[in-house]
Amino acid sequence: MHAADVAQAGDFIRSLPDGLNAYVAQGGTNFSGGQKQRLSIAKALVKKPELYIFDDSFSALDFKPDAALRKALAKETKGSAVLIIAQRVSTIRHANQIIVLHEGRMAGIGIHDELLTDCPVYREIYESQTKEAQES
Repeated sequence: MHAADVAQAGDFIRSLPDGLNAYVAQGGTNFSGGQKQRLSIAKALVKKPELYIFDDSFSALDFKPDAALRKALAKETKGSAVLIIAQRVSTIRHANQIIVLHEGRMAGIGIHDELLTDCPVYREIYESQTKEAQES
């Protein structure tokens, strides 16, 4: 499987008139936010680093593509350390360790279930996002 397919970028790349040779405007302005994020992830996967840092790399993706991409990434990043910076609980829910920041300070550290019990900031974020997802 190619990195572009794992990052769910393969289909839209192949649909471009020039495929992999397609023109990319400065800053990628000719692509959507989700397409730019997928391209960035594919680029990182090709390098096979020891540490992946995904800095809000899933925010422009809807929930279902986000979940599918994270599942595919788990296989591709096996054996590497993965640091995900995210605002969505669903993106980091299954992480081995979650660090919650609030106003520039650490508000909690642990796994999802521990933080729901022990960290009011995390619980508030989770409940807010769960309510939003149910309303959409």
